[in-house]
Amino acid sequence: MIFRRSCLAILAALPTAALAQPGADRPQPRLPTEPLVIVTRDGRRLPFTVEMAIQPEQQMIGLMFRPEVKPDEGMLFDWGAPRESSMWMRNTITSLDMVFIAEDGRIHRIAERTVPLSLATVSSNGPVRATLELRAGITEQLDIRAGDRVLHRLFGTAP
Repeated sequence: MIFRRSCLAILAALPTAALAQPGADRPQPRLPTEPLVIVTRDGRRLPFTVEMAIQPEQQMIGLMFRPEVKPDEGMLFDWGAPRESSMWMRNTITSLDMVFIAEDGRIHRIAERTVPLSLATVSSNGPVRATLELRAGITEQLDIRAGDRVLHRLFGTAP
């Protein structure tokens, strides 16, 4: 009987263990940060400090398990070259705005208020050089729109 309970407990834990990623089951240390500025169509300059997700391991974890994202912070995923960006919210416990940025630094698309913990794919709907994750609702609050420009070294522009 005890053996059977132990086996059942182990079997019950398997699906969770199979979904876990090494190191991705707890909050991760913050990544190195860089300044980034969004210039709106009316010329306003909106400064942010962004963590840089460059390596695949960093990109796989992203903002998972972070309880909050401050209004002037975010994470920039550098894809290295233009490509379709497909993101999800697995293990991400706070809603985010996803800003998809073309190679020239123009905002291509914004996905607002993504659903925490969702496995649904959030797509750039076209090739982008980078994806910027920000606090949910900040793009609406600051009136950031597709076509606005992002200043950052990735796009050959410094803030």
